[in-house]
Amino acid sequence: MKPLLIALALAPAVAHAAPPPDFDARVEALRQEVGVPGIGIAIVEQGQTVLAKGYGVKRLGSADPVTPHTIFPTGSTGKAVTVAALATLVDQGKIAWDDKVIDHLPGFQMWDSWVTREMTIRDLLVHRSGLGLGAGDLLFVPRSNLSRAEAVRRLRYIKPATSFRSGYAYDNVLYMVAGQLIQEVTGQTWEAYVKNHIFKPAGMADSVSDDPDRFASADRAQPHARMDGGLRGAGRQEMLDERDGLARNAAPAGGLAVSPADMGKWLAVQLGQGRLPDGRELFSPEQAREMWRPETLMPIDARPAELAASQPKFQSYALGWIVQDYRGAQIVQHGGSVFGFQTVVVLMPEQDVGFSIQINSEDGELIQGLMYELLDHYLGQPAQGWPARFRAVKAKKVADGLAAFKVGAASPAGSGPSLPLARYAGTYRDPWYGDIVVAQEGKGLTIDFRSTPRMGGKLEHFQYDSFLTRFEDRTIEPAYVTFGLDAEGRVERVTMKPASPIADFSYDYRDLLFTPVKP
Repeated sequence: MKPLLIALALAPAVAHAAPPPDFDARVEALRQEVGVPGIGIAIVEQGQTVLAKGYGVKRLGSADPVTPHTIFPTGSTGKAVTVAALATLVDQGKIAWDDKVIDHLPGFQMWDSWVTREMTIRDLLVHRSGLGLGAGDLLFVPRSNLSRAEAVRRLRYIKPATSFRSGYAYDNVLYMVAGQLIQEVTGQTWEAYVKNHIFKPAGMADSVSDDPDRFASADRAQPHARMDGGLRGAGRQEMLDERDGLARNAAPAGGLAVSPADMGKWLAVQLGQGRLPDGRELFSPEQAREMWRPETLMPIDARPAELAASQPKFQSYALGWIVQDYRGAQIVQHGGSVFGFQTVVVLMPEQDVGFSIQINSEDGELIQGLMYELLDHYLGQPAQGWPARFRAVKAKKVADGLAAFKVGAASPAGSGPSLPLARYAGTYRDPWYGDIVVAQEGKGLTIDFRSTPRMGGKLEHFQYDSFLTRFEDRTIEPAYVTFGLDAEGRVERVTMKPASPIADFSYDYRDLLFTPVKP
Protein backbone atom coordinates (compact mmCIF):
# COMPACT_ATOMS: atom_id res chain seq x y z
CA MET A 1 0.00 0.00 0.00
CA LYS A 2 2.89 2.40 0.56
CA PRO A 3 3.62 3.03 -3.18
CA LEU A 4 -0.09 3.77 -3.69
CA LEU A 5 -0.14 6.23 -0.78
CA ILE A 6 2.93 7.99 -2.14
CA ALA A 7 1.39 8.19 -5.60
CA LEU A 8 -1.81 9.67 -4.18
CA ALA A 9 0.16 12.20 -2.18
CA LEU A 10 2.04 13.33 -5.26
CA ALA A 11 -0.98 13.46 -7.56
CA PRO A 12 -2.29 16.90 -8.57
CA ALA A 13 -5.27 18.11 -6.57
CA VAL A 14 -8.70 17.10 -7.83
CA ALA A 15 -10.43 19.87 -9.74
CA HIS A 16 -13.06 21.94 -8.05
CA ALA A 17 -16.50 21.24 -9.47
CA ALA A 18 -17.36 24.83 -10.29
CA PRO A 19 -15.73 28.15 -11.23
CA PRO A 20 -14.40 30.22 -8.33
CA PRO A 21 -17.02 31.92 -6.13
CA ASP A 22 -17.76 35.51 -7.10
CA PHE A 23 -15.92 34.89 -10.38
CA ASP A 24 -18.11 37.28 -12.38
CA ALA A 25 -17.46 40.13 -9.98
CA ARG A 26 -13.75 39.35 -10.00
CA VAL A 27 -13.54 39.44 -13.79
CA GLU A 28 -15.50 42.67 -14.03
CA ALA A 29 -13.34 44.35 -11.39
CA LEU A 30 -10.14 43.34 -13.22
CA ARG A 31 -11.58 44.45 -16.54
CA GLN A 32 -12.21 47.91 -15.18
CA GLU A 33 -8.87 48.13 -13.36
CA VAL A 34 -6.84 47.23 -16.44
CA GLY A 35 -9.07 49.17 -18.83
CA VAL A 36 -10.00 46.34 -21.18
CA PRO A 37 -13.18 47.13 -23.12
CA GLY A 38 -14.54 43.59 -23.37
CA ILE A 39 -13.84 40.02 -22.26
CA GLY A 40 -15.26 36.65 -23.26
CA ILE A 41 -14.71 33.58 -21.06
CA ALA A 42 -15.67 29.92 -21.44
CA ILE A 43 -15.10 27.16 -18.88
CA VAL A 44 -15.74 23.46 -19.49
CA GLU A 45 -15.77 20.81 -16.75
CA GLN A 46 -16.19 17.09 -17.45
CA GLY A 47 -17.43 17.79 -20.96
CA GLN A 48 -20.01 20.39 -19.94
CA THR A 49 -19.84 24.15 -20.47
CA VAL A 50 -20.30 25.64 -17.01
CA LEU A 51 -19.60 29.22 -18.09
CA ALA A 52 -19.80 31.02 -21.42
CA LYS A 53 -20.14 34.70 -20.80
CA GLY A 54 -19.22 38.18 -21.94
CA TYR A 55 -18.09 41.11 -19.82
CA GLY A 56 -17.86 44.75 -20.81
CA VAL A 57 -18.52 46.12 -24.28
CA LYS A 58 -17.69 45.33 -27.88
CA ARG A 59 -16.24 48.79 -28.50
CA LEU A 60 -15.17 51.80 -26.49
CA GLY A 61 -17.81 54.48 -26.25
CA SER A 62 -20.64 52.03 -26.82
CA ALA A 63 -23.05 50.34 -24.47
CA ASP A 64 -23.27 47.29 -26.76
CA PRO A 65 -22.36 44.41 -24.40
CA VAL A 66 -20.16 41.40 -25.10
CA THR A 67 -22.43 38.34 -25.16
CA PRO A 68 -21.73 34.60 -25.14
CA HIS A 69 -22.08 34.77 -28.93
CA THR A 70 -19.77 37.74 -29.60
CA ILE A 71 -16.98 36.67 -31.93
CA PHE A 72 -13.37 37.66 -31.22
CA PRO A 73 -10.41 37.10 -33.56
CA THR A 74 -8.36 34.50 -31.72
CA GLY A 75 -4.89 34.68 -33.31
CA SER A 76 -2.55 31.72 -33.04
CA THR A 77 -4.96 29.65 -30.96
CA GLY A 78 -6.32 28.85 -34.43
CA LYS A 79 -3.22 26.80 -35.20
CA ALA A 80 -4.85 23.95 -33.29
CA VAL A 81 -7.89 24.23 -35.57
CA THR A 82 -5.67 23.93 -38.65
CA VAL A 83 -4.13 20.85 -37.02
CA ALA A 84 -7.61 19.44 -36.39
CA ALA A 85 -8.45 19.97 -40.07
CA LEU A 86 -5.33 18.04 -41.02
CA ALA A 87 -6.28 15.33 -38.49
CA THR A 88 -9.55 14.74 -40.31
CA LEU A 89 -7.56 14.15 -43.50
CA VAL A 90 -5.26 11.73 -41.69
CA ASP A 91 -8.32 9.82 -40.47
CA GLN A 92 -9.61 9.73 -44.05
CA GLY A 93 -6.31 8.26 -45.25
CA LYS A 94 -5.61 11.20 -47.56
CA ILE A 95 -2.44 12.26 -45.75
CA ALA A 96 -0.15 11.09 -42.95
CA TRP A 97 1.62 13.31 -40.43
CA ASP A 98 5.01 12.17 -41.68
CA ASP A 99 4.27 12.47 -45.39
CA LYS A 100 6.72 14.66 -47.27
CA VAL A 101 5.21 18.07 -48.00
CA ILE A 102 6.33 17.95 -51.64
CA ASP A 103 4.32 14.75 -52.15
CA HIS A 104 1.15 16.82 -51.69
CA LEU A 105 2.40 20.30 -52.61
CA PRO A 106 4.91 19.77 -55.44
CA GLY A 107 5.80 23.46 -55.82
CA PHE A 108 6.82 23.82 -52.18
CA GLN A 109 10.42 24.87 -51.71
CA MET A 110 12.60 26.01 -48.82
CA TRP A 111 16.00 27.78 -49.02
CA ASP A 112 17.85 24.46 -48.74
CA SER A 113 17.03 21.74 -51.26
CA TRP A 114 17.61 18.95 -48.73
CA VAL A 115 15.16 20.57 -46.29
CA THR A 116 12.68 20.89 -49.15
CA ARG A 117 12.88 17.15 -49.79
CA GLU A 118 12.75 16.12 -46.12
CA MET A 119 10.15 18.53 -44.70
CA THR A 120 7.10 16.62 -43.48
CA ILE A 121 3.61 17.77 -42.62
CA ARG A 122 4.54 17.30 -38.96
CA ASP A 123 7.57 19.58 -39.44
CA LEU A 124 5.29 22.35 -40.72
CA LEU A 125 3.50 22.40 -37.37
CA VAL A 126 6.18 22.18 -34.65
CA HIS A 127 8.59 25.11 -35.19
CA ARG A 128 11.81 23.21 -35.90
CA SER A 129 12.34 24.13 -39.55
CA GLY A 130 15.47 26.20 -39.00
CA LEU A 131 13.71 29.47 -39.77
CA GLY A 132 14.30 32.27 -37.25
CA LEU A 133 11.72 33.64 -34.84
CA GLY A 134 8.86 35.15 -36.84
CA ALA A 135 10.75 34.78 -40.11
CA GLY A 136 8.69 35.92 -43.08
CA ASP A 137 5.92 37.49 -41.02
CA LEU A 138 6.10 40.68 -43.09
CA LEU A 139 4.50 38.62 -45.84
CA PHE A 140 1.24 39.21 -43.95
CA VAL A 141 2.02 41.82 -41.24
CA PRO A 142 0.48 44.35 -41.00
CA ARG A 143 -1.37 43.38 -44.20
CA SER A 144 -0.44 42.21 -47.69
CA ASN A 145 -1.48 42.12 -51.32
CA LEU A 146 0.08 38.67 -51.80
CA SER A 147 -2.02 35.56 -52.27
CA ARG A 148 -1.43 32.55 -50.04
CA ALA A 149 0.09 30.64 -52.93
CA GLU A 150 2.49 33.49 -53.72
CA ALA A 151 3.48 33.91 -50.09
CA VAL A 152 4.22 30.18 -49.91
CA ARG A 153 6.29 30.42 -53.09
CA ARG A 154 8.46 33.16 -51.58
CA LEU A 155 9.51 31.01 -48.62
CA ARG A 156 12.31 29.60 -50.78
CA TYR A 157 14.10 32.95 -50.46
CA ILE A 158 14.16 33.10 -46.65
CA LYS A 159 17.55 32.08 -45.28
CA PRO A 160 17.44 29.71 -42.29
CA ALA A 161 18.78 30.84 -38.94
CA THR A 162 19.73 27.34 -37.75
CA SER A 163 19.92 23.83 -39.13
CA PHE A 164 16.81 21.78 -39.81
CA ARG A 165 15.25 20.11 -36.73
CA SER A 166 18.02 21.40 -34.46
CA GLY A 167 15.91 23.62 -32.21
CA TYR A 168 12.79 25.64 -31.59
CA ALA A 169 11.89 28.98 -33.18
CA TYR A 170 8.26 30.04 -33.47
CA ASP A 171 6.99 30.78 -36.95
CA ASN A 172 3.69 31.46 -38.68
CA VAL A 173 4.56 31.04 -42.34
CA LEU A 174 4.70 27.23 -42.31
CA TYR A 175 1.09 27.14 -41.12
CA MET A 176 0.37 29.07 -44.32
CA VAL A 177 1.90 26.11 -46.12
CA ALA A 178 -0.32 23.75 -44.14
CA GLY A 179 -3.37 25.73 -45.25
CA GLN A 180 -2.27 25.63 -48.86
CA LEU A 181 -1.66 21.89 -48.56
CA ILE A 182 -5.24 21.39 -47.32
CA GLN A 183 -6.46 23.14 -50.45
CA GLU A 184 -4.28 20.98 -52.70
CA VAL A 185 -5.48 17.76 -51.06
CA THR A 186 -9.19 18.59 -50.80
CA GLY A 187 -9.85 21.07 -53.60
CA GLN A 188 -11.36 23.40 -50.98
CA THR A 189 -9.77 26.51 -49.58
CA TRP A 190 -8.60 26.28 -45.98
CA GLU A 191 -11.42 28.68 -45.07
CA ALA A 192 -14.09 26.47 -46.63
CA TYR A 193 -12.66 23.25 -45.25
CA VAL A 194 -12.50 24.57 -41.68
CA LYS A 195 -16.04 25.92 -41.95
CA ASN A 196 -17.50 22.69 -43.36
CA HIS A 197 -15.41 20.05 -41.59
CA ILE A 198 -14.61 21.61 -38.20
CA PHE A 199 -17.06 24.36 -37.29
CA LYS A 200 -20.24 22.77 -38.65
CA PRO A 201 -19.76 19.27 -37.19
CA ALA A 202 -18.69 20.77 -33.85
CA GLY A 203 -21.80 22.97 -33.75
CA MET A 204 -19.69 26.14 -33.64
CA ALA A 205 -22.39 28.20 -35.34
CA ASP A 206 -21.03 31.62 -34.38
CA SER A 207 -17.47 31.05 -35.54
CA VAL A 208 -16.09 32.20 -38.88
CA SER A 209 -12.99 31.45 -40.92
CA ASP A 210 -13.01 34.41 -43.30
CA ASP A 211 -13.40 38.17 -43.12
CA PRO A 212 -16.64 38.58 -45.13
CA ASP A 213 -18.48 36.33 -42.67
CA ARG A 214 -16.86 38.10 -39.72
CA PHE A 215 -17.87 41.55 -40.93
CA ALA A 216 -21.38 40.28 -41.68
CA SER A 217 -21.85 39.37 -38.00
CA ALA A 218 -23.45 42.11 -35.94
CA ASP A 219 -22.23 40.42 -32.76
CA ARG A 220 -18.48 40.99 -33.18
CA ALA A 221 -15.93 42.67 -30.96
CA GLN A 222 -13.86 45.61 -32.17
CA PRO A 223 -10.05 45.86 -31.77
CA HIS A 224 -8.37 48.25 -29.35
CA ALA A 225 -4.80 49.18 -28.45
CA ARG A 226 -2.78 51.74 -26.51
CA MET A 227 -1.17 53.98 -29.11
CA ASP A 228 -0.54 57.50 -27.79
CA GLY A 229 2.05 56.89 -25.06
CA GLY A 230 5.20 56.97 -27.19
CA LEU A 231 5.26 53.26 -28.05
CA ARG A 232 2.57 50.75 -28.91
CA GLY A 233 1.40 49.35 -25.59
CA ALA A 234 1.65 52.66 -23.74
CA GLY A 235 -1.00 55.33 -23.34
CA ARG A 236 -4.76 55.38 -23.54
CA GLN A 237 -6.96 52.69 -25.02
CA GLU A 238 -8.35 53.52 -28.46
CA MET A 239 -10.30 51.65 -31.11
CA LEU A 240 -8.50 50.44 -34.24
CA ASP A 241 -9.86 49.96 -37.75
CA GLU A 242 -11.06 46.36 -37.82
CA ARG A 243 -10.60 46.19 -41.59
CA ASP A 244 -6.87 46.84 -41.27
CA GLY A 245 -6.21 43.41 -39.78
CA LEU A 246 -3.58 40.89 -40.79
CA ALA A 247 -3.58 39.60 -44.37
CA ARG A 248 -5.74 36.58 -45.05
CA ASN A 249 -2.88 34.69 -46.71
CA ALA A 250 -1.72 33.68 -43.20
CA ALA A 251 -5.18 32.83 -41.85
CA PRO A 252 -4.24 29.15 -41.26
CA ALA A 253 -1.75 30.44 -38.67
CA GLY A 254 -4.40 32.42 -36.81
CA GLY A 255 -7.26 33.91 -38.81
CA LEU A 256 -10.37 32.66 -37.04
CA ALA A 257 -13.02 34.50 -35.04
CA VAL A 258 -14.75 32.50 -32.31
CA SER A 259 -17.34 33.26 -29.62
CA PRO A 260 -17.16 32.23 -25.95
CA ALA A 261 -20.07 29.84 -26.51
CA ASP A 262 -18.23 28.17 -29.37
CA MET A 263 -15.01 28.08 -27.38
CA GLY A 264 -16.88 25.94 -24.89
CA LYS A 265 -17.70 23.48 -27.67
CA TRP A 266 -14.11 23.48 -28.93
CA LEU A 267 -12.77 22.85 -25.42
CA ALA A 268 -15.17 19.93 -24.98
CA VAL A 269 -14.08 18.40 -28.29
CA GLN A 270 -10.43 18.66 -27.29
CA LEU A 271 -10.96 17.24 -23.79
CA GLY A 272 -13.11 14.48 -25.32
CA GLN A 273 -10.31 13.53 -27.72
CA GLY A 274 -12.35 14.40 -30.77
CA ARG A 275 -15.71 13.05 -29.63
CA LEU A 276 -18.78 15.18 -30.37
CA PRO A 277 -21.86 15.41 -28.09
CA ASP A 278 -23.85 13.05 -30.36
CA GLY A 279 -21.16 10.37 -30.13
CA ARG A 280 -19.62 10.95 -33.55
CA GLU A 281 -15.94 11.73 -33.89
CA LEU A 282 -14.60 14.98 -35.30
CA PHE A 283 -11.22 13.27 -35.30
CA SER A 284 -10.08 9.99 -33.79
CA PRO A 285 -8.54 9.50 -30.34
CA GLU A 286 -5.36 8.43 -32.14
CA GLN A 287 -5.08 11.84 -33.78
CA ALA A 288 -5.94 13.55 -30.49
CA ARG A 289 -2.95 11.82 -28.91
CA GLU A 290 -0.76 12.98 -31.80
CA MET A 291 -1.87 16.57 -31.26
CA TRP A 292 -0.75 16.63 -27.63
CA ARG A 293 2.44 14.60 -28.03
CA PRO A 294 5.48 16.80 -27.34
CA GLU A 295 7.65 17.24 -30.43
CA THR A 296 10.03 20.19 -30.01
CA LEU A 297 11.61 21.20 -26.72
CA MET A 298 11.11 24.87 -26.00
CA PRO A 299 13.72 26.92 -24.13
CA ILE A 300 12.56 28.18 -20.74
CA ASP A 301 13.72 31.68 -19.91
CA ALA A 302 13.92 32.77 -16.29
CA ARG A 303 10.85 34.76 -15.28
CA PRO A 304 10.88 37.82 -13.03
CA ALA A 305 10.81 37.10 -9.32
CA GLU A 306 7.13 38.05 -9.10
CA LEU A 307 6.29 35.33 -11.64
CA ALA A 308 8.80 32.65 -10.62
CA ALA A 309 6.12 30.26 -9.35
CA SER A 310 4.54 30.23 -12.82
CA GLN A 311 7.74 29.07 -14.54
CA PRO A 312 7.37 25.55 -15.95
CA LYS A 313 9.96 22.85 -15.44
CA PHE A 314 9.39 21.52 -18.94
CA GLN A 315 7.75 23.02 -22.01
CA SER A 316 7.44 21.66 -25.50
CA TYR A 317 5.56 22.30 -28.70
CA ALA A 318 3.20 19.63 -29.96
CA LEU A 319 0.89 19.88 -32.99
CA GLY A 320 -0.58 23.36 -32.58
CA TRP A 321 -0.38 23.18 -28.79
CA ILE A 322 2.16 23.96 -26.06
CA VAL A 323 2.50 21.16 -23.50
CA GLN A 324 3.98 22.06 -20.12
CA ASP A 325 3.69 21.52 -16.39
CA TYR A 326 2.28 23.71 -13.63
CA ARG A 327 2.33 22.67 -9.99
CA GLY A 328 2.72 19.03 -10.99
CA ALA A 329 -0.15 19.02 -13.49
CA GLN A 330 -0.02 18.69 -17.25
CA ILE A 331 -1.20 21.84 -19.04
CA VAL A 332 -1.97 21.98 -22.76
CA GLN A 333 -2.38 25.57 -23.90
CA HIS A 334 -1.81 28.16 -26.59
CA GLY A 335 -2.07 31.91 -26.74
CA GLY A 336 -3.00 34.09 -29.66
CA SER A 337 -2.58 37.74 -30.59
CA VAL A 338 -3.71 39.76 -33.57
CA PHE A 339 -3.86 43.52 -33.75
CA GLY A 340 -6.28 44.66 -31.06
CA PHE A 341 -7.15 41.22 -29.64
CA GLN A 342 -5.62 38.55 -27.41
CA THR A 343 -6.76 35.04 -26.46
CA VAL A 344 -5.59 32.04 -24.48
CA VAL A 345 -7.01 28.50 -24.63
CA VAL A 346 -6.07 26.18 -21.75
CA LEU A 347 -6.69 22.45 -21.21
CA MET A 348 -6.13 20.53 -17.98
CA PRO A 349 -6.49 16.92 -19.16
CA GLU A 350 -5.98 15.27 -15.76
CA GLN A 351 -8.71 17.43 -14.23
CA ASP A 352 -10.93 17.24 -17.34
CA VAL A 353 -11.19 21.02 -17.31
CA GLY A 354 -10.63 23.61 -20.02
CA PHE A 355 -11.10 27.34 -20.29
CA SER A 356 -10.56 30.21 -22.69
CA ILE A 357 -10.15 33.94 -22.13
CA GLN A 358 -10.60 36.46 -24.96
CA ILE A 359 -10.16 40.23 -24.88
CA ASN A 360 -10.63 42.99 -27.45
CA SER A 361 -7.41 44.80 -26.54
CA GLU A 362 -3.69 44.06 -26.24
CA ASP A 363 -3.53 43.97 -22.43
CA GLY A 364 -2.23 40.44 -22.14
CA GLU A 365 -1.40 40.84 -18.46
CA LEU A 366 -5.10 40.45 -17.68
CA ILE A 367 -5.28 37.19 -19.63
CA GLN A 368 -2.17 35.80 -17.97
CA GLY A 369 -3.32 36.82 -14.51
CA LEU A 370 -6.74 35.24 -14.90
CA MET A 371 -5.23 32.13 -16.50
CA TYR A 372 -3.04 31.37 -13.49
CA GLU A 373 -5.81 32.29 -11.09
CA LEU A 374 -8.04 29.68 -12.73
CA LEU A 375 -5.26 27.10 -12.83
CA ASP A 376 -4.69 27.52 -9.10
CA HIS A 377 -8.42 27.24 -8.44
CA TYR A 378 -8.77 23.98 -10.33
CA LEU A 379 -5.62 22.59 -8.70
CA GLY A 380 -6.86 23.45 -5.24
CA GLN A 381 -4.10 25.99 -4.63
CA PRO A 382 -4.46 29.21 -2.64
CA ALA A 383 -4.81 32.50 -4.49
CA GLN A 384 -1.50 34.06 -5.45
CA GLY A 385 -2.60 37.50 -6.66
CA TRP A 386 -1.50 36.70 -10.21
CA PRO A 387 -3.32 39.56 -11.99
CA ALA A 388 -1.50 42.19 -9.89
CA ARG A 389 1.82 40.45 -10.45
CA PHE A 390 1.43 40.30 -14.21
CA ARG A 391 0.28 43.92 -14.29
CA ALA A 392 3.40 45.02 -12.43
CA VAL A 393 5.71 43.10 -14.77
CA LYS A 394 3.95 44.49 -17.85
CA ALA A 395 4.13 48.06 -16.53
CA LYS A 396 7.87 47.72 -15.93
CA LYS A 397 8.43 46.25 -19.41
CA VAL A 398 6.59 49.12 -21.08
CA ALA A 399 8.32 51.75 -18.93
CA ASP A 400 11.77 50.25 -19.60
CA GLY A 401 11.05 50.01 -23.33
CA LEU A 402 9.84 53.58 -23.47
CA ALA A 403 12.90 54.82 -21.57
CA ALA A 404 15.29 52.91 -23.86
CA PHE A 405 13.56 54.25 -26.95
CA LYS A 406 13.69 57.83 -25.69
CA VAL A 407 17.38 57.56 -24.80
CA GLY A 408 18.29 56.23 -28.23
CA ALA A 409 16.13 58.72 -30.09
CA ALA A 410 17.37 61.67 -28.02
CA SER A 411 21.07 61.24 -28.66
CA PRO A 412 21.79 60.55 -32.33
CA ALA A 413 25.22 61.34 -33.70
CA GLY A 414 25.21 64.71 -35.41
CA SER A 415 26.50 63.32 -38.66
CA GLY A 416 25.12 62.64 -42.13
CA PRO A 417 23.48 62.00 -44.37
CA SER A 418 26.44 61.19 -46.62
CA LEU A 419 24.62 61.75 -49.91
CA PRO A 420 22.25 64.27 -51.43
CA LEU A 421 18.74 62.95 -50.78
CA ALA A 422 18.13 62.28 -54.47
CA ARG A 423 20.85 59.63 -54.44
CA TYR A 424 18.99 57.53 -51.86
CA ALA A 425 15.91 57.41 -54.09
CA GLY A 426 15.20 54.25 -56.03
CA THR A 427 13.54 50.86 -56.01
CA TYR A 428 15.08 48.22 -53.73
CA ARG A 429 14.22 44.53 -53.58
CA ASP A 430 14.39 41.86 -50.91
CA PRO A 431 14.09 38.35 -52.40
CA TRP A 432 11.29 37.16 -50.12
CA TYR A 433 9.48 40.39 -49.25
CA GLY A 434 9.56 42.18 -52.60
CA ASP A 435 10.09 45.86 -53.33
CA ILE A 436 10.26 49.12 -51.46
CA VAL A 437 10.37 52.45 -53.25
CA VAL A 438 12.29 55.36 -51.77
CA ALA A 439 11.45 58.71 -53.36
CA GLN A 440 12.40 62.32 -52.84
CA GLU A 441 9.47 64.58 -52.17
CA GLY A 442 10.32 68.21 -51.61
CA LYS A 443 13.10 68.43 -49.04
CA GLY A 444 12.63 64.93 -47.68
CA LEU A 445 12.37 61.22 -48.50
CA THR A 446 9.42 58.86 -48.47
CA ILE A 447 9.25 55.06 -48.38
CA ASP A 448 6.58 52.75 -49.76
CA PHE A 449 6.43 48.99 -49.02
CA ARG A 450 4.94 47.70 -52.26
CA SER A 451 3.78 44.27 -51.00
CA THR A 452 1.92 45.91 -48.11
CA PRO A 453 -0.99 48.22 -48.87
CA ARG A 454 -0.85 51.58 -47.06
CA MET A 455 2.55 50.92 -45.48
CA GLY A 456 4.33 54.09 -46.41
CA GLY A 457 5.33 57.46 -45.09
CA LYS A 458 8.19 59.86 -44.54
CA LEU A 459 11.80 59.02 -43.78
CA GLU A 460 13.18 61.34 -41.12
CA HIS A 461 16.97 61.55 -40.90
CA PHE A 462 18.30 60.00 -37.69
CA GLN A 463 22.09 59.75 -37.94
CA TYR A 464 24.75 58.84 -40.49
CA ASP A 465 22.86 57.12 -43.32
CA SER A 466 20.03 55.94 -41.10
CA PHE A 467 16.49 57.27 -41.21
CA LEU A 468 13.40 56.69 -39.06
CA THR A 469 10.10 55.82 -40.69
CA ARG A 470 7.11 58.00 -39.95
CA PHE A 471 4.36 55.79 -41.31
CA GLU A 472 1.08 57.42 -42.23
CA ASP A 473 -0.61 54.52 -40.45
CA ARG A 474 0.63 55.03 -36.90
CA THR A 475 -0.45 51.53 -35.84
CA ILE A 476 2.54 50.16 -37.80
CA GLU A 477 5.71 49.74 -35.77
CA PRO A 478 8.30 52.31 -36.92
CA ALA A 479 11.68 51.15 -38.22
CA TYR A 480 15.18 52.47 -38.59
CA VAL A 481 16.17 52.28 -42.26
CA THR A 482 19.90 52.24 -42.96
CA PHE A 483 21.46 52.72 -46.38
CA GLY A 484 24.80 50.96 -46.91
CA LEU A 485 27.19 52.55 -49.41
CA ASP A 486 29.86 50.98 -51.59
CA ALA A 487 33.35 52.42 -52.14
CA GLU A 488 32.03 54.75 -54.86
CA GLY A 489 29.35 56.19 -52.59
CA ARG A 490 26.46 54.38 -54.22
CA VAL A 491 23.72 52.68 -52.20
CA GLU A 492 24.37 48.93 -52.36
CA ARG A 493 22.01 47.68 -49.63
CA VAL A 494 19.22 48.78 -47.29
CA THR A 495 18.69 47.17 -43.89
CA MET A 496 16.13 47.80 -41.16
CA LYS A 497 15.38 47.18 -37.51
CA PRO A 498 12.41 47.99 -35.26
CA ALA A 499 12.61 51.33 -33.49
CA SER A 500 10.72 50.05 -30.46
CA PRO A 501 12.57 47.77 -28.02
CA ILE A 502 9.26 46.00 -27.30
CA ALA A 503 7.95 45.68 -30.86
CA ASP A 504 6.17 42.42 -31.69
CA PHE A 505 8.52 39.89 -33.26
CA SER A 506 6.31 39.71 -36.34
CA TYR A 507 7.76 43.04 -37.43
CA ASP A 508 10.81 41.11 -38.61
CA TYR A 509 12.53 44.08 -40.23
CA ARG A 510 15.93 42.62 -39.29
CA ASP A 511 15.42 39.75 -41.74
CA LEU A 512 15.19 42.11 -44.72
CA LEU A 513 18.11 42.83 -47.03
CA PHE A 514 17.20 45.13 -49.91
CA THR A 515 19.47 45.76 -52.88
CA PRO A 516 18.96 48.25 -55.72
CA VAL A 517 16.81 47.21 -58.65
CA LYS A 518 18.60 48.15 -61.84
CA PRO A 519 16.50 50.31 -64.20
